[in-house]
Amino acid sequence: MMRRCGILAKVRPLVDGTGGKGCLSKISACTLSLDASSKPAPLTALTEDELVLKDMVSKVASQRIAPLVKKMDQEGKFDPSVLEALFENGLMGVEIEQEYGGSGLSFMSSIIVVEELSKVDPAVAVYVDIQNTLINALIRKIGTPEQKKRFLPLLAQKMGGSFCLSEPQSGSDAFALKTVAKKDGNDFVINGTKMWISNSDVAGVFLVMANANPSAGYRGITCFIVERDTPGVSIGKKEDKLGMRASGTCMVHFDNVRVPEANILGEFGHGYKYAAGFLNEGRIGIAAQMVGLAQGCFDATIPYLLERKQFGQSVFSFQGMQHQIAQVATQIECTRLLVYNAARLQETGANFIKQAAMAKYYAADVALLATSRCIDWAGGVAFTKDFPQEKFYRDCKVGTIYEGTSNIQLNTIAKFIQKDYGQ
Repeated sequence: MMRRCGILAKVRPLVDGTGGKGCLSKISACTLSLDASSKPAPLTALTEDELVLKDMVSKVASQRIAPLVKKMDQEGKFDPSVLEALFENGLMGVEIEQEYGGSGLSFMSSIIVVEELSKVDPAVAVYVDIQNTLINALIRKIGTPEQKKRFLPLLAQKMGGSFCLSEPQSGSDAFALKTVAKKDGNDFVINGTKMWISNSDVAGVFLVMANANPSAGYRGITCFIVERDTPGVSIGKKEDKLGMRASGTCMVHFDNVRVPEANILGEFGHGYKYAAGFLNEGRIGIAAQMVGLAQGCFDATIPYLLERKQFGQSVFSFQGMQHQIAQVATQIECTRLLVYNAARLQETGANFIKQAAMAKYYAADVALLATSRCIDWAGGVAFTKDFPQEKFYRDCKVGTIYEGTSNIQLNTIAKFIQKDYGQ
């Protein structure tokens, strides 16, 4: 609007002899000249395609996943029918181009999918999130034509992927990793152990960060595509976790694993750049998971508060309760705005690193608060496994840990603030 009117360049000072009315009238006239389609949409406004997707995912979650949530949590594994539903409905290849068997949708679409699934089961959502925002994204954007042709159809239609970065001695300091890849003819031989690897129990392909030139420090870190059935790859036992129990988290061992040089993903020695860059997108996905989780817990609690009577009136009707509920509802909405803004920035190609860190940090905190409050409001029933609140509460804690701890997010935000103020 301002560029079309040229007002900022022409009006000096803002207040003239008419009390500023001349300036305001020009702005008003220019605003009215714009048709409705050119006005900015609300941040939470979704396109028609996004609304259709949101409704479809909601139905898949309620009909195919919800009946199995408790069973999967108790058994610590996904039901095969749930994985089938994800692939059948195109949720494992949201952004993969249609020529490779994917849905060919946007990054925002991936975020919508993660949020909707998280309202029912965050464990299922993290499987979908890692697949779309890390595995598929890396191969789509930096893979060779041969790699895309070979792996993207599998990832879109029947194979899960896993991202292998963290190690027993390498967590927040991700580039202190010890896994190495030594050149041997036309191959590389990988040795090392990865820890806290999500989806590793069901993944068919691993993106492995290994140092192929230790003398160069972190600049030797290279990303390799390693298939599950490659000799020397072994998956450790599942971690017995507090939450996200259906999502398998295991150690992955590489013992003289030989992969061809053609399995290098991207450029040699650029693994550290890929890990840092694509994890920023992944953090938006985790933020979407946390806001969906908080909303799901909230949605499961409010109807109960409206129905349950104490002292002759519904629990919801007490002013002290209403104030707490309104505060949490506001915080969830604020979180959603942060998440959607970061996602839209990513889609436009703008720098979104600070916004991704803010979204991930704040979403994790709000999820902790919202689920805890929901248990407080519902009382004893929410402390039992017969109601969903206790599972949401257990599931949300990892939000402050994985894909960058909350302290790491705060470090990132602070660096941008320092840069913004020129220090």
